[in-house]
Amino acid sequence: MTLLRLLVAWAAVAAAFALPAMFAGLGAWQDALLFACLLAIMLWSAFGVTAEAEHLAEMLGEPYGTLILTLAIVLIEVALIAAVMLGGEGQHQAAATLGRDTMFAVVMSVMNGIVGLGLLVGGLRHGAQRYNMQGAAAYLATIIPLSVIAFILPSFTRSTPGGTLTHGQEIAFSVFCLALYATFLVVQTARHTGFFLEPPAASDTDPAFAEGPHDRKGREALARHAVLLVVSILPIVLLSKKLALLLDRGLASAGLPEALGGLVVALIVLAPEGITALRAVSGNRLQRGINLCLGAAASTIGLTVPAIVAVSVVTGSDIVLGLPPAEMVLLAMTLVLATLTFSGARTTILEGAMHLVVFFVYVTLIFQP
Repeated sequence: MTLLRLLVAWAAVAAAFALPAMFAGLGAWQDALLFACLLAIMLWSAFGVTAEAEHLAEMLGEPYGTLILTLAIVLIEVALIAAVMLGGEGQHQAAATLGRDTMFAVVMSVMNGIVGLGLLVGGLRHGAQRYNMQGAAAYLATIIPLSVIAFILPSFTRSTPGGTLTHGQEIAFSVFCLALYATFLVVQTARHTGFFLEPPAASDTDPAFAEGPHDRKGREALARHAVLLVVSILPIVLLSKKLALLLDRGLASAGLPEALGGLVVALIVLAPEGITALRAVSGNRLQRGINLCLGAAASTIGLTVPAIVAVSVVTGSDIVLGLPPAEMVLLAMTLVLATLTFSGARTTILEGAMHLVVFFVYVTLIFQP
């Protein structure tokens, strides 16, 4: 299956670059069919990324396994956003806000959609679920300032209007985001690794996911899965520019809201990671689900903001980071709700239902601002 997946993905890459006329705008139905084919191939490749990351997670142990998957997913996200920003020639009006919309969509999807559904399913199957509060607190302590710096402050600065920043502010804020995320990684992987492991009673119920290094298959297997991970990511990155052209043209021709583009990109990126998180929570491994979801939110902001700022500075294009007022309210409610959800020793279906409601409100506001 892995070989077939790679053959199909790389064949699609070869066809996309050998036949550029396919993406020249042959018609609405042709664009829709081509978009569906590319989307299916990219999602299939994304699940291959997840499979290889799962193998690495089993061999390396937590929290390194989920960290590898999270960083791989963020790389795909950055590639998709950069593809739209660089694909421009000035005609892509959504390019300026796509980075913000995608980051916000990821935050809302993982912290409300996936977390809500996971807590609901896990609560129904296992009752109150335990997790490591110190790990969740470390994630939230990183996510909150990153969210405020990226999404809220740009709407209140006086140097530039409309949720934008000066290049000096963009560079400074990017450095701050990188520094904060790097500090978090040091805490996660070196200083306080135990914060991100399953509570002892929970891990004992599933020995297959006991924490710690698991280099059972040897260095050769580790190297093989690492190479397959990279080879599975590359087709997604290479096809992202082509998909971005079709997505931007389709949204414009259909008269759909620009923010929908961010949600589509977020769903493409999060599909494999979201399913992995839901499987973990359903199997009573709530901490692994938290590591994936909150880790995705933290890495998305901490790494994507510097990436899109770098593209903006290099190309001389403007980017909009500040959220509109309604989205600011949703973000503030999400951060407060997440803090309350992960402030106790256990979670229940009530927290899951609350997060899901906020996610559905977010989707509603995309179509009816």
